[in-house]
Amino acid sequence: MRKNIYFNARLLWLISFAGLSILFISCSSEEKAKPMVYEGPLSEAEDVTMYHTEKDRMKVLLKAKKIFEFQNGDREFPEGIYLEFYDATGKITSTLRANSAYYFKTEDKWRGLGNVEVINIEKSEQLTTEELFWKPSTKKIFTDKFVTIKQENELLYGTGLEAEQDLSSYTMKKIAGEFEIKE
Repeated sequence: MRKNIYFNARLLWLISFAGLSILFISCSSEEKAKPMVYEGPLSEAEDVTMYHTEKDRMKVLLKAKKIFEFQNGDREFPEGIYLEFYDATGKITSTLRANSAYYFKTEDKWRGLGNVEVINIEKSEQLTTEELFWKPSTKKIFTDKFVTIKQENELLYGTGLEAEQDLSSYTMKKIAGEFEIKE
């Protein structure tokens, strides 16, 4: 009988050891942590003034309080942006100001948000809207949002706009306002 008890105790110890070993092995296998992907800005700059020139002529002046640049080349201007556009003679033609902006590198497109304002200096016209897009390659601005254009004696408003970046010509959609009709 002692042999049976000894055999049972040994068997019980062996089963316990095997069970604990399996338990430890299963617990000790570490899950490999997935690498975290950083999606924030790679660089940050403050109080920036940038110049874009073509053939030694000033085309665009950009001023921003803060710029974030991302891995994919996109840029964010969280504290606003100010742009000046120049003609071939170096004369300033228009300005653009927005509370915040974003540049989409792959599309070569800018998005201004907040109180967006475009001023055509020569014609003394002012456009205001809450969102405006600008494509430097086509030199066009556009939006589907509500737009107001103040002229010397007229006030136009509507929803949607396509225009030259200097506001020299534009097409408004769903137009309304107070304006003179010359006969």
